[in-house]
Amino acid sequence: MAHDGQDLHMKPTLIPDLLALTAASLEPLDQLLEAARASVKDMVSHEGRVSGQLVEENQVAAHGLSWLATYVFSLRQMQKWAEKLQGEGKFGEMEQLIHQIGFGEYLSQVYGGIQMNQSEIIRLQDLGLSQNVQRGLMVPAVMTLCEQGNSQAARTRLVELMEAQAGATMFGTSGLEEELEMIRDQFRRYAVEKVEPHAHDWHLKDELIPLSVIEELAEMGVFGLTIPEEYGGFGLSKASMVVVSEELSRGYIGVGSLGTRSEIAAELILCGGTDEQKAHWLPKLASAEILPTAVFTEPNTGSDLGSLRTRAVKDKNGDYKVTGNKTWITHAARTHVMTLLARTDPDTTDHRGLSMFLAEKSPGTDEAPFPTEGMTGGEIEVLGYRGMKEYELGFDNFHVKGENLLGGEENKGFKQLMETFESARIQTAARAIGVAQSALDIAMQYAQDRKQFGKSLINFPRVSGKLAMMAVEIMIARQLTYFSAWEKDHGHRCDLEAGMAKLLGARVAWAAADNGLQIHGGNGFALEYKISRVLCDARILNIFEGAAEIQAQVIARRLLA
Repeated sequence: MAHDGQDLHMKPTLIPDLLALTAASLEPLDQLLEAARASVKDMVSHEGRVSGQLVEENQVAAHGLSWLATYVFSLRQMQKWAEKLQGEGKFGEMEQLIHQIGFGEYLSQVYGGIQMNQSEIIRLQDLGLSQNVQRGLMVPAVMTLCEQGNSQAARTRLVELMEAQAGATMFGTSGLEEELEMIRDQFRRYAVEKVEPHAHDWHLKDELIPLSVIEELAEMGVFGLTIPEEYGGFGLSKASMVVVSEELSRGYIGVGSLGTRSEIAAELILCGGTDEQKAHWLPKLASAEILPTAVFTEPNTGSDLGSLRTRAVKDKNGDYKVTGNKTWITHAARTHVMTLLARTDPDTTDHRGLSMFLAEKSPGTDEAPFPTEGMTGGEIEVLGYRGMKEYELGFDNFHVKGENLLGGEENKGFKQLMETFESARIQTAARAIGVAQSALDIAMQYAQDRKQFGKSLINFPRVSGKLAMMAVEIMIARQLTYFSAWEKDHGHRCDLEAGMAKLLGARVAWAAADNGLQIHGGNGFALEYKISRVLCDARILNIFEGAAEIQAQVIARRLLA
């Protein structure tokens, strides 16, 4: 694309010695993060210990520290990605531009203000850092990247290369090993053939995803992907789960989320179940003979799971009767088993009295969605994320077998649930990347096809600039998510990395969907255009599996510990 006689095929867009510059920017970033951590820790400490009350009073600074750390961790992973590609001879012009623009933009935001959301910007002075400390970032490498990294010429050239690669699985090389890319290709083909042509109709008609799709996914091994082979699964890595979730969610978030239901249930049973429970439930989950649903949230509790009031009372036979109300239960009607969190110690008012149950139920029909005695339910109509539907549930002396108490021990439910949060947040980050990539796919096609003022929209710099930044931020979120999965696969604690991946991925998905709709102009506001669905689907990602504010709070507490 040449503009005003300027040949953008020339390469003043690429900064010389790029990898050396980006590597040199990491040390001052690390020093800045450590200074910010010390400053915020001082704000929130009382008598040498971090105070929960002071963290809450200084919430903006604490959450800002989480965002700063997320940016620093993300750029570290981008550097590893770039160096790996360079070593393999795959660090082409497109990858170099993604890397350069990403560093240029995120370094500029670190210095000038990080966008926590559309209206909240965190600045270094909010973290208690003086101008003198901030000037430590002004080293030649950082200044060069800030001044030249994210230029209009670089963005325009990147989109030009993306156009030449139209129809590719993604824009830029992922950096994953060949086996994972083969898995990606398999599920991308499935999504293109069986999901994308129907997803918008399912959304508009607010229909459940057809059972035929669930059966096909079961045949492909989606529901047993990470379940050990001894229990009928494939025993694959969390990284494989990320790739599958990403590509299926790129087709439709509802389909991408089907497998994650079983992932969460299996993780609960693997981490906290008895040998008998593992042998009984895991093969059935792996084959999709049974479909699970997670029943945790209650009205008026939101993210405060410790205050749940649904109670489970043990009867004389050793079984339980459950009474209470639950809400925002995904895919509740069709499923066979509920991972149900309830209070077994009536004398407690916090997380210590909660137990987890594998509560059996009968799958419902459209006419009778909740036929099991002791439970009722009603659908919650929602903007997006519709393919499995959301429900409110009521329990009145609902029967649960004593043998279905997870782990065979009461009052361990909250701890058991916490053990699954790493995996849950990794796969939510993967779904967010898939949704963001879908927004980019749709917006790019529209920008190429739509003509205004005698040329395609993609030829206007502010349109191509939006597309470029989508591609760059998707790659940044992708690399952070892959790293969190790698950490999980190697037995490392990764709640920090998983939380950051989810925090960033959700923001990137919403930005991509919003910009995609903006590129569509008035048509984006019409229900018939797919981008309207993607916008609705993207919005939930900042809320479920830990709202962005809760996520930032959790990350901050880990950083300050």
